[in-house]
Amino acid sequence: METTTFAATEGFPHKALVGVTGPEQTLAVQGDPHAALALASVSKPISAWGVLVAVERGLVDLDEPAGPEGSTLLNLLDHTSGLPFEGEQPQAAPGTRRIYSNAGFDALGAHVSEAVGASFAEWMAHEVTGPLGMRDIDVTGRPSAGYRASIDDLMRFGREVLRPALIPVELRDLALMVSRQGLRGVVPGYGSFDDNQWGLGFELKGTKSPHWLSDTMPPETAGHFGGQGSFLFIDRSRDLAAAFLSGVAFGEEHKRIWPPLTEEIVARYA
Repeated sequence: METTTFAATEGFPHKALVGVTGPEQTLAVQGDPHAALALASVSKPISAWGVLVAVERGLVDLDEPAGPEGSTLLNLLDHTSGLPFEGEQPQAAPGTRRIYSNAGFDALGAHVSEAVGASFAEWMAHEVTGPLGMRDIDVTGRPSAGYRASIDDLMRFGREVLRPALIPVELRDLALMVSRQGLRGVVPGYGSFDDNQWGLGFELKGTKSPHWLSDTMPPETAGHFGGQGSFLFIDRSRDLAAAFLSGVAFGEEHKRIWPPLTEEIVARYA
């Protein structure tokens, strides 16, 4: 593993922790790999993995009712349940709009918790973070945006997405492909897009611009960013995953450095 500094982070006014991994091992780290910081919405793809483990075990089904009337587990995972960002009152019929929803992911956690007979945090620790060796992570917060984790944890999760051991490859592929093409929706901080592509817990780059990923990244690049200045991306075309943590509110400085940083990462380690 290389200890490095990424040029794109120079001048960033806060701590910038960065990690890059291939399918077998971490390739590079900037900063303390075990410093646990707030993930905010980067919690969502990790929570989604816990849901998919429950799907694989036959404890829940993607097509079963979950969330508001007419919604399914799949609708909650791909932000088409109709639930708003926060709150319980649906804003649209299920499957008709891509409404980015913390409420939907918290409903996912509650639904899976009831199905497995344990709290969602217990399920995650026993079935996801524990088996993956994610030692610094805390999953006791909201499934939507309440976790804390380290770069080391996110590298371990990134390797799981690249070479899944907890779920079948086919289920991983489903999570990282576009769920419902052509739905309009908002990417927080970046605006509204006519085709706001999303998988199951993972945003897909598509043709969205401006975006937190470099415009040179493939459309199928999957990942998430969070409101506490965090991101995780999975680039299967290059067999790479990378993460960024800062622990401070997302703002213009993040928007400035993230596209060149993601481009620098793939240029150096692809």
